[in-house]
Amino acid sequence: MSIIMDRYEIETMKAEHVATAVDWAAEEGWNPGLHDAETFFTADSHGFFRGVLDGATVATGSAIVYDNTFAFCGLYIVAPDERGKGYGLALTKARLDYCGDRNVGIDGVLENVEIYKRVGYEPFHENYRFKKRASKPRLDELQIRPYEARDFPALKAYDRQCFPAARDQFLRSWLEQENAKALVYEQDGEIKGYAVRRACREGHKVGPLFADDPAIADALFSALQADVEGDSVYLDVPGNNPAAIRLAQRNRMEKVFATMRMYRKGLPDIEHEKVFGITTFELG
Repeated sequence: MSIIMDRYEIETMKAEHVATAVDWAAEEGWNPGLHDAETFFTADSHGFFRGVLDGATVATGSAIVYDNTFAFCGLYIVAPDERGKGYGLALTKARLDYCGDRNVGIDGVLENVEIYKRVGYEPFHENYRFKKRASKPRLDELQIRPYEARDFPALKAYDRQCFPAARDQFLRSWLEQENAKALVYEQDGEIKGYAVRRACREGHKVGPLFADDPAIADALFSALQADVEGDSVYLDVPGNNPAAIRLAQRNRMEKVFATMRMYRKGLPDIEHEKVFGITTFELG
């Protein structure tokens, strides 16, 4: 805990506080997953912070440290009545102190990009949230099957191609969470892509959606709609992968939200062409 001013202090969140932060995210219209609080916490149990004023939470934010080189900040919310008073900036500085010398990423709301630049972030590309009504799969893809625990070693290796750090504990939790479905695309005994769909406060989000090529990504995305036909389905698409944008367009999805992907030490060296759907704006 570090005291920032006489009546304001910043604390590391406990698990129950993360649930409150996710509720705040729902109030902001971010439509979190039903189990985001529990799964997020597995990524870094020390990486969630809240600003407390006279005993009440007025600001929240996460700073997930994945390894010695990479971290990702999210869940940044200041209570509406307390905005513009410096509480959020103090929280941000505390989170960056926790991240240390690592490269840190965020998905910042577009109207705050200039503010993020002032604390050292550089914009690289926009990301887009797309929405549609789930429809029946267009094809029966024999290479697609449900994720099984035995897949984890190969799947985490595939995930590392598409994400800047290993995230084993979080990934296992994400794949096995309740009210979710995880599919893998396997060809000749080798994983060529995988995707997860989780139930949210409204509809479902697909993420991550990682695949070797657009056809595999399209097949996975289509298969994940099979048992939720008619429900809302969301996909967070990276703006630096034109093939991912075309996938959303082919599926006649509506763009409903955008963020700016920003980093403090440059764009990570991953296989961006395989990222068709971001895991989550909050954790990268």
